[in-house]
Amino acid sequence: MTTALAAREELMTPALRCEGCVTSAVARPFRSRIVADTWLVMCPGCSLLHHARAESSRYRALSFRMRPTVLPSLMLRRLLSLLILAAPACVPLGTPITDPNAGRVGQASPVQAPRANQQLRFEDATYDPDIQSVQCYVSTGQATEVFTAPVVPLEQAGGILLEFDLLGDQSRRLTARLVHCNADWSPSVLTDLQFLNEINEFNLTNYRTSVGTQVPYYHYRLPVPGPKISGNFLLVVQDANTRQPLISRRLLVYQNLVEVQAQLGLAPGGSARYTMQQIDFAIRYGAYPLVNPAVETRVVLRQNFRWDNAHYNLRPTFVRDAEQRLDYQYFNFENAFPALNEFRFADIRSLRTNGVGVERLDMQASPREVRLLPETTRGGRSYTQYEDADGQRVFENREYGNGATNADYVWTTFQLRAESPAPGPVYVFGALTDWKLLPDFKLSYNAEQQLYTGRALLKQGYYNYYYVVGQAGGAAPDAGYFEGSYQLTENQYDILVYYRPPGTRTDLIIGYRPLVVNGQQVRTNTQSGIFR
Repeated sequence: MTTALAAREELMTPALRCEGCVTSAVARPFRSRIVADTWLVMCPGCSLLHHARAESSRYRALSFRMRPTVLPSLMLRRLLSLLILAAPACVPLGTPITDPNAGRVGQASPVQAPRANQQLRFEDATYDPDIQSVQCYVSTGQATEVFTAPVVPLEQAGGILLEFDLLGDQSRRLTARLVHCNADWSPSVLTDLQFLNEINEFNLTNYRTSVGTQVPYYHYRLPVPGPKISGNFLLVVQDANTRQPLISRRLLVYQNLVEVQAQLGLAPGGSARYTMQQIDFAIRYGAYPLVNPAVETRVVLRQNFRWDNAHYNLRPTFVRDAEQRLDYQYFNFENAFPALNEFRFADIRSLRTNGVGVERLDMQASPREVRLLPETTRGGRSYTQYEDADGQRVFENREYGNGATNADYVWTTFQLRAESPAPGPVYVFGALTDWKLLPDFKLSYNAEQQLYTGRALLKQGYYNYYYVVGQAGGAAPDAGYFEGSYQLTENQYDILVYYRPPGTRTDLIIGYRPLVVNGQQVRTNTQSGIFR
């Protein structure tokens, strides 16, 4: 094609007939050429993007599936700008994906781990030691919003916030994306446009530097865009240059298409009723008919929003077809949890005076150091009720406020008295460790002092935690060894109901029910971060 002809075609919008659908709609290309003799067009009949090439005086549209991993770099840059104006939904909001041309079972999902790293884990995880103090919660405008789990109804799916710190005096260019997952947290086969209304790459441009801290850091904040279907989503933050994952967080978006009824039941067995909490529940599906509900419906039951000890794939004990109801009342602990105890707490919001649980402050050290009071086992003792944050934490600087950028990082030493070593390694455990057994929070035992000690770098704030004993074989850690377990303990539970409608290729969350047992959620007074 000659130069003059190419220049003339840049100003033209030739009519292209779509061969990807049966309609007679005529597609018109955008006024932007991707590569030589090539146009990007959208068919108004099937709402699909096509790759169109010039052939003499005729144009022929070839069906084209967008996959960022196979697009040339120049094409990708142009495509990203075009999609802002030309990326309609492939399906109506909340409608199950059934188009066989949108993806096939067994295909690699276009939403996968970053290219340069294949170790992305589909769980709450932090991959870089410079990333600290990660919080993912629902923005409610209340002082206790940081204690909420990232679980939102579909109509409020844009209300989740992610906050974290990047240690150091240099900021980095970071991006984030959402990965749609099945009920078992494996990546689904849906394309980005099938669960999101915008380009699935978000630049983290909202960040501020720390103020007056010995440990410099940048505080990042990201409002997570809301998807257009319910289900499991993994939020991945990665370095924009290396594509290495830095953070992954599980998010849940649900629709209450079925009714979930729940209550505290009575755990079976003699002594278990004093140490366990059993959640009996039922699902009423009259307003949303289920096909083969005993098999196709999957339920997950969580305690305090934890994934490490959640009960998965619960099946109904009774199917009442006439009442359109599924009952979940077990007699062998499938829906029972150790009630444990109220969480221990430490207040390191102030570096001028000792907070609750603090034995000593070292202001000369750099970073500053805090030593907590020695603690003892609570197993076998009488239960004491007090308000806690169910394992969560909040960052705050008591003197200057604004814990996001004014709170400093301090070396915090934990101390636990024990007459003899525990039957396994001992860790500090809670939301501050992502509910994992992390090496930085492992305690060492001094037989002469009969004392477990360990220290970790923590941001100023109020913390909840347990002392737990690691178990062999990847089993959930044993918190009852040092904390005891009492049926009267206040705990939060939530029930997730998954269902894959016939002919669809993804699991939807069609029901969600939170439940507070033996108390109320954390209360604060009018000043943010000050606990009663």
